[in-house]
Amino acid sequence: RNRNRRTSQTRVFEMEENIMSDLDIFITKEKARDSIFAAEYDAGYERFKLGVLLQIAREDAGLTKQSVAEAMNTSASAITRIEQHAEKVSLEILQRYATTLG
Repeated sequence: RNRNRRTSQTRVFEMEENIMSDLDIFITKEKARDSIFAAEYDAGYERFKLGVLLQIAREDAGLTKQSVAEAMNTSASAITRIEQHAEKVSLEILQRYATTLG
């Protein structure tokens, strides 16, 4: 692994620390006003973040979607689905993905 690259955790923290945009302000206000919206938004964000973490981990390992796909005996589009819809992926597939990354 390249030591000069930022760690996965650092990249996620940087993503979370961006300056609030108009959308962020709207979301903050809406979450304060509507508890159902707040719960659904937070759950959706956690699902999104898991996929981002998987992609960052793969990139930090210096692997392409194609190389991970070949190691897992699947297609690059399947790896895209894993990274974009991680919440729908079985624990077995997540374990195989993690093992492939090392």
